[in-house]
Amino acid sequence: MKKSEIIFGLLKIPVDIGVIMLAAVFAYQLRAVEDPIPGFHTPFTLDLFQPWHEYIEFSTILTVVLITIFAFNHMYAMKITTSIWKELGKIILSTTIWLALIIAYFFIIREFPFSRLALGYSWLLTMIFVFFGRILIKIIQKSCLHYGIGKTKVLILGETAIANIVKKEILEKNEYHLIQPEQTITSIEDLKKFIKRAKIDEIIQSKSSLHKRDIFQLCRENHIIYRFIPDLVEVQQINIDISEIKSIPILTMKSTPLEGWGRVIKRALDVFGSFMMLIIASPIMLITAILIKCTSKGPILFSKKDDGSPVMRIGQYGKKFKFFKFRTMKPNTDSLRYTELAHLNMRKNSPLVKIKNDPRVTKLGKFLRKTSIDELPQLFNVLAGNMSLVGPRPHLPEEVEKYRESDKFVLTIKPGVTGISQSQGRSNLDFDTEIRLDTYYIQNWAIWLDIKIFFKTIFALFKGYEE
Repeated sequence: MKKSEIIFGLLKIPVDIGVIMLAAVFAYQLRAVEDPIPGFHTPFTLDLFQPWHEYIEFSTILTVVLITIFAFNHMYAMKITTSIWKELGKIILSTTIWLALIIAYFFIIREFPFSRLALGYSWLLTMIFVFFGRILIKIIQKSCLHYGIGKTKVLILGETAIANIVKKEILEKNEYHLIQPEQTITSIEDLKKFIKRAKIDEIIQSKSSLHKRDIFQLCRENHIIYRFIPDLVEVQQINIDISEIKSIPILTMKSTPLEGWGRVIKRALDVFGSFMMLIIASPIMLITAILIKCTSKGPILFSKKDDGSPVMRIGQYGKKFKFFKFRTMKPNTDSLRYTELAHLNMRKNSPLVKIKNDPRVTKLGKFLRKTSIDELPQLFNVLAGNMSLVGPRPHLPEEVEKYRESDKFVLTIKPGVTGISQSQGRSNLDFDTEIRLDTYYIQNWAIWLDIKIFFKTIFALFKGYEE
């Protein structure tokens, strides 16, 4: 999912909050007018109204309630799928439910603390203001799309009659940019070269000479949305969205639930969680920094390699980022893992390197590793947006170069300070098991799974790990 879709999806919330509160203010002022419409006299007395500050407080609560109703009515979808008139229908339905709930509440408490007419004004104005707010967002979004900002590059594979109908419909949609190859793609290798050259965002497949499984695997490896037009619904158990184009069913096979709101929620939890943990852990980090400086020569953080270049890790979509952790080894010994200490590698025939009874580690470093205190600076990576609190292990660039293509699926999401692999056994797992667990996490992500992994990690830290 493109960042522009997420931005405009999120933009709906503050715009809705703003226009709902504005409608409440207008309703309050309008009720004070005795003749809002010629011939329609509405007597006004001060005892009909709450004080201004009480009215605003109550309106704020009602705004939260309405935003919640909007959310349940799927009015904050990231994708541009709803016409403005369907949007209006949802607005009318949601605000009417909202009004009914307010009336029911006042009926239960057996009092009506402010003007019924003001409530009616508020309901009507809210519908109008929210509708025009949505129109404004759509105008801005369509203007961006007109200039090519946020357009989704789509490749359609297959020359069936149904595929041609879909192609025609997509050409009429402003949010898509249909890209077709000059020559028919007959092999996966040709497809791989084309999607990299054309920077394809999405593939829609009808009947073609290429197998669905091969194309889906290629899309997973390159973080491309894969959709296909089924003749028969025969799909694996995986995250699937069903949509329609001209009444033709199209299945979107999603690599992870961490799209759209899942991505937003996880990021919000990461920012809040890492910020709070940094505050709580700051005394421990300060003491650790002092102990490292007092017990061994060298920097406090392991942030530079032996040649002076920054320590990097591979993040989401294969992007490199600067990685921070407390130094646990003697200075200028990092590269020894590939030379003098290579024979001690416990993970031979694997992209990863794990040195048994590593002689490079200081006495303090052994304690820091066992308790995972050395990983606390990674919370700064989480705040910066390079990592998540929970996710696959952040691996070294030289390790990722040795990955099989299918292994690179773990790069679909941000790496984590902890993860399902670490909570199951940390460094004791073999590489294939680690990949399998991380793949399960990516495909089955949920907030509760993150919470479960987080607490399992804390329990494992108290229990202690065997080196």
